[in-house]
Amino acid sequence: MAFQTLVVARPGRFTGGMTAPAGIDWEWTVRSHGRLSNRQKLQLVPPLVRGVLAYPSARLRLATGRCGSARLDLDALDWPDSKLAREATVEAREVLTSHVLEHSFRTYLFGLLLAQLSEVTVDRELAFVSCMLHDTQLEHPTPGRCFAVAGGERAERFALDHGADPELAAQIGAAIAGHITPGAAADLSDPAGFVSAGALADITGVGLQDIDPAWVDEVHARHPRHDLRRHLLGAWRNEGRAMPAGRARWLTRYGAFPMLLRAAPFDQ
Repeated sequence: MAFQTLVVARPGRFTGGMTAPAGIDWEWTVRSHGRLSNRQKLQLVPPLVRGVLAYPSARLRLATGRCGSARLDLDALDWPDSKLAREATVEAREVLTSHVLEHSFRTYLFGLLLAQLSEVTVDRELAFVSCMLHDTQLEHPTPGRCFAVAGGERAERFALDHGADPELAAQIGAAIAGHITPGAAADLSDPAGFVSAGALADITGVGLQDIDPAWVDEVHARHPRHDLRRHLLGAWRNEGRAMPAGRARWLTRYGAFPMLLRAAPFDQ
């Protein structure tokens, strides 16, 4: 199954939201630095359970080779080439380590294909910039501040400094701040969901069961993993220590996130 490039569709006016649960949104991240209340922790349980229950079947299909055939023509792919997209790529190359940089490219590619499988139209500039900058703070934990929140705020400032419309800059910030929220990946029409789905596919394999394995190999040949698993496990552990009330620590404790990383269908 081959697909053409996505139709570009600018979303409606930004309302400050990220994908459910309600209230765990851009305004909340800015206000709380990503600190979860007890009520919010309970809100995250249903989407987490849905994700955990879906994982075994996806992993089984990958393990038994019963995968789909979806793919994109990488040679013909029309990469975003706006001024902001080019500057975000330069920024990512300058501030990210090689394993996180290539993860960012793969996050966009996997998100792009998964969005097409879901028949979702996206703003490719918004999606690309968000993917390229979504982990700028991952390896630089800040005590008391979630890395996704710090990264979202940094990306928003970056976009504003490079001439982006304030609404677009806020959308980029919200996408990055929301990409680690359980349940976000269920809605690829939301920028946070796009980043989340692409990143989850790259680090856990969820979603790849519908994609041609040969295409995944081609993506890896162009954007190598560079021992991503080991580096990500260390960064995630450090993030949990720096922000014990944040989503990363919660996902480690209740979602067995490190176990999902170790069980991913990748050599590294």
